Amino acid sequence: MQPGFSDPVGSRLVRRQLLRLAGLACAALAGLAHAAGAVGPAVLADCDATAFATVLLASPDGARPTQLKQARAYWLNRQLMTWPAADASALFKLYYSASAQLTLSGDRLSGADGWLALGLSTDPVPAVVAERFKYVAKGVVLRVAARDLVRLPALHRGQLLLAQEDRKGRVQQVTAVQLAGALDDLYSAAAEAPDLGVNVAGKRTQFKLWAPTASRVALCRYPDSGGQAQAVQSSMRDPSTGVWTASTPADLSGTYYLYLVDVFVPGLGIVRNRVTDPYSISLGSDSRRSYVGDLDAPALKPEGWNQTAAPVRVAAQTDMVIYELHVRDFSSNDGTVPPAHRGKYAAFTDSQSQGMKHLQALSDAGLTDVHLLPVFDFATVPEAGCVTPAPSGDGDGEAQQEVVMASAATDCFNWGYDPYHFNAPEGSYASDAADGAVRVREFRQMVQALHHAGLRVGMDVVYNHTTASGQQEKSVLDRVVPGYYQRLDARGAVEHSTCCDNTATENMMMGKLMIDSVRLWATQYKIDSFRFDLMGHQPRATMERLRDRINHATGRKINLIGEGWNFGEVANGARFVQASQLSLAGSGIGTFSDRARDAVRGGSAGDSGEAMLSRQGYINGLVYAANAHAPRRPISDLLKTADMVRVGLAGSIRDFSMTTFTDARKTLQEISYNDQPAGYASEPSEVVNYVENHDNQTLFDSNVLKLPTATNTEDRARVQMLGSAINAFSQGVAYFHAGVDTLRSKSMDRNSFDSGDWFNRLDWSYRDNYFGSGLPPRQDNGRDYPLIKPLLANAGIKPSPRDIAFARDAFRDQLRIRASSTLFRLRSAAEIKQRLRFYNTGSRQNPLVIAGHLDGAGLDGARFKELLYLVNVGLAPQSILVPEEKGKAYVLHPVHLATTATDQRPVQAGRYQAASGRFTVPARTALVFVVN
Repeated sequence: MQPGFSDPVGSRLVRRQLLRLAGLACAALAGLAHAAGAVGPAVLADCDATAFATVLLASPDGARPTQLKQARAYWLNRQLMTWPAADASALFKLYYSASAQLTLSGDRLSGADGWLALGLSTDPVPAVVAERFKYVAKGVVLRVAARDLVRLPALHRGQLLLAQEDRKGRVQQVTAVQLAGALDDLYSAAAEAPDLGVNVAGKRTQFKLWAPTASRVALCRYPDSGGQAQAVQSSMRDPSTGVWTASTPADLSGTYYLYLVDVFVPGLGIVRNRVTDPYSISLGSDSRRSYVGDLDAPALKPEGWNQTAAPVRVAAQTDMVIYELHVRDFSSNDGTVPPAHRGKYAAFTDSQSQGMKHLQALSDAGLTDVHLLPVFDFATVPEAGCVTPAPSGDGDGEAQQEVVMASAATDCFNWGYDPYHFNAPEGSYASDAADGAVRVREFRQMVQALHHAGLRVGMDVVYNHTTASGQQEKSVLDRVVPGYYQRLDARGAVEHSTCCDNTATENMMMGKLMIDSVRLWATQYKIDSFRFDLMGHQPRATMERLRDRINHATGRKINLIGEGWNFGEVANGARFVQASQLSLAGSGIGTFSDRARDAVRGGSAGDSGEAMLSRQGYINGLVYAANAHAPRRPISDLLKTADMVRVGLAGSIRDFSMTTFTDARKTLQEISYNDQPAGYASEPSEVVNYVENHDNQTLFDSNVLKLPTATNTEDRARVQMLGSAINAFSQGVAYFHAGVDTLRSKSMDRNSFDSGDWFNRLDWSYRDNYFGSGLPPRQDNGRDYPLIKPLLANAGIKPSPRDIAFARDAFRDQLRIRASSTLFRLRSAAEIKQRLRFYNTGSRQNPLVIAGHLDGAGLDGARFKELLYLVNVGLAPQSILVPEEKGKAYVLHPVHLATTATDQRPVQAGRYQAASGRFTVPARTALVFVVN
């Protein structure tokens, strides 16, 4: 996730710009051509216009233009609408104007072509419809007369206003009507349209665009991504689907196109939008034109593409061990990558680079998946001519962030959580963004290279918002079907709870776009898994439909995980059953768990100021090693936190039971986490465990804040590995952020989405973790400068290459241990309840030690009869007595005993006394004992 790109001031400027460009006189002339239905030289000129939109027929300002723009009523289906603020004793009329001339003067509406009388509906609203619109406040339900229904498709292509009048015909209030319910009903057949976008087959090229409210759609065709239009074609409208089609008896592969969409826009009038295809499969530079191509054509495939299969190493979702990686981060700082490949898809094809050797080593150790931060087309990086600043300065200086932020809008870096075109690869990662074929081939080469390294490929996808909406230049969906694709509030304004302009995946065609998009990536690019940004803003039903259709289309299991956070206008199921943590039980779709994350790290993701330092976690000193900022905390706080770590280790399974620190036996759903059940999953496949990802401070930086300042660098590396070990030992999906194994620092940046290469660097030579690269950007971190500046200036915190190498190799050993046995990757809740048991629990426990026992009897792939993992977060060796395990033949795990083992503490000081069942664990060490 990243901060918002919403710009209401910019939207107003766009409107003024459009009106200046058009002028009323020009609008009138254009309107004559529009009415005549001609597609000629004037329209061809629009294909090459500088402005991205032209007002054809301007709406009059009216006496109360804001009121006319608001949409406070809702179409429920093609015939019914509801108006929460209306007076049921009044008269209601639906006014229409094909030329958008409706205006309110005093208590009269003028400029109408006519109106429809609406009656009050006394029948119950159909149950499905009532459920869909349950969030709408109670109000009158109005019905369009049956005789008028046939007129509605045409009327929706102009301006519509709903008026409440008294018996003398005086308007008491007026509103526009939110139209998603009507369009989904009228054009329900579009849900099964199989070929939206461009399709090349044989010697024929076909273009299809869903634009049911448009009065005309024309196709602009271009020979390349930069030249002038060579042709303009009319499109034909299918009345049953609202899909416009243009076709040519030729293979146009390698050319480009745009649409001219004539459509009513509230507050402007009839506008001709020059817009790219929402279903673009590729584009030219800076996404200005859509690319024509056949993704099945040999010219768009690297050599051997058809024969390249995904590695078969994930039999169940819990087998996934994921490394989250940003394409540019991977290679922009790697001197062993050819300069032309740095920061590009092509860097993954350099098999002998330090970065690819690192990924290969992780794959060999047990990593199964690389998850790429957004690689679909996004809006914020200039694809042609981006710059790379070269900051310098003191470790705690401000100069670096000043240089970085001065070029933030024009540099080559962004996380990419600002979707522009969902179905096209991002151009800034291609060697030639101007050629739409290049980004397709090079994306496939990247996937192919990762597959050859034994790694499956996952995509971070962002369907919960768009970069822009309305008439903003980088708005696509809302300029094709205004008011449909975005989620609206009670006044008809776009919701922004996700950071940006929320989409409405509950609406039929936005849900379809998401499903079609994921299917394209899975089938055409061989993507193996998907991570959904802010998935809780999407309906569970839509995600389940997506799951089923993608698995059917690919003939294999495509793994789905996502952020199941519960907030915003959809929170607590306000609009639909969400794809959120507490609502996905039984779906097999995984959500990130914040339970153990917060317990391990300390505090929460939103902490700032003193709370960042004082709220220590399980691995960095809570109670047992208080830092200078931490208040005195009772031992019960540590006991309670240890229980929450166990919740994560047990996969957050709802009905798994354990003895808590109060000596009560409870299921995990009975344990409270911020007034929610700590256990929320019905199966381990539904939980993604992590201690670090791209959001917030890295684990190293978080530990800098929370560990006592005097902690030496060797122990800082060990503390980091305690966090990753807990994650590796946890039931569910294991998820790691790239660089967690090299002590990655972002110089304390809490939100590096636009912080450039400088604050996001990775060093695959293992010499530097980039702590002390200067104060992080002021926008998100400035309020905490007084707290973090002394830390960045402290040279005693920065790890040595030896510390980095220890973390690197210890992490690989942890992956080997997880990969060695299916006991760490149990397939079902039933198996977890049967096979996992925690020792050293209750009020008399040693809270510095976590001990988990796993029974391997009869389990396929267990390899060991029994397994006991122990994690000691204490500063000294700790011993616990486990009478149940005495007299057994426990030995250290083979990875610990290998001559290549990184951490020698388990061998040197790890002990098991068979006579008593006593286990001794060295300081700040995680280890595993097994019975063969």
